[in-house]
Amino acid sequence: MPSPKEIEIRQHNAITTARYDYSACQLDILFYLLSKLKKEDAPDQTYRFYNRDIEAMTGRQWNYQQLREATEDMGSRMFSVEDNKEYRQMWMFQEVKYMKGKGCFDIILSKSIQPYLFELKNNFTSYQLHSALKLTSKYAKRIYQLASQWKDIGETCVYPLDELKTMFGLKDPSGKKAEQFERISDLKKKVLDVAVRQINEHTDLTVSYHLVKEGRSFQAVRFYITTQKPQQLPIQFDRPVEETRQHNARQVLEGYGIQDPKLTQQILSDEKLTDNLFKFNYEMKTGRKKADKNPGGLLLKVLGLR
Repeated sequence: MPSPKEIEIRQHNAITTARYDYSACQLDILFYLLSKLKKEDAPDQTYRFYNRDIEAMTGRQWNYQQLREATEDMGSRMFSVEDNKEYRQMWMFQEVKYMKGKGCFDIILSKSIQPYLFELKNNFTSYQLHSALKLTSKYAKRIYQLASQWKDIGETCVYPLDELKTMFGLKDPSGKKAEQFERISDLKKKVLDVAVRQINEHTDLTVSYHLVKEGRSFQAVRFYITTQKPQQLPIQFDRPVEETRQHNARQVLEGYGIQDPKLTQQILSDEKLTDNLFKFNYEMKTGRKKADKNPGGLLLKVLGLR
């Protein structure tokens, strides 16, 4: 059983509980960045990202313009971190440099943020970082961060809903912006239930939650966590990009019940078919495309193979 000091550290894990609202694309960049961090890195270490690497890990296609806008917004957005002793404002990047015509960009972190990112990485294994990259909901990614932090205890602390909304960028502490999902039914449907479903389907954790009622209204939430057998094999982040892409594509096909060796090889050997496979899977996971009865059949039809 962790000591009270360890629990206190969990409650004040700076980046996990910091106030920031990142898009799914920005969180993909953040988690992929975590996968690249090493203890021996210099304070001014340059981290290189290839667009194709991110696509291979996530199965989602972020184009050059989306990535550029994502890092621009990340660089300008403040991390607000507060404890009993101080209130800190920090920014993520010292510099981001895009290489024209090469499909890659370099990131140099700000010196103040680097220790907090290493602290965050310590909450994850290689498999869990891969799981985080697989989640499509930005709220699922954030709640997975919290759950990973508390997984060996089995439950999180109680988060007041106002605090949770502030952490997720759904509520402006200053009151200048309108609060999102004010009705508890909307918060459950569009944030909590979506996040729990994706985490339980794609990661090594099973998560549930309990809303705490005070008087006639719900005021807080606690998450409960158990571990489950990983539904996907862990991916090593130093694996060649094409091998990772093939691995992910094969897993997607198996998930749709497509296991015929000839059909699988036909899809994996055609770059365009593989791209469309990832696109189809992303649209299914985000609800943009629906096929309750036979998603595998619809996939083959979309790929022009049926």
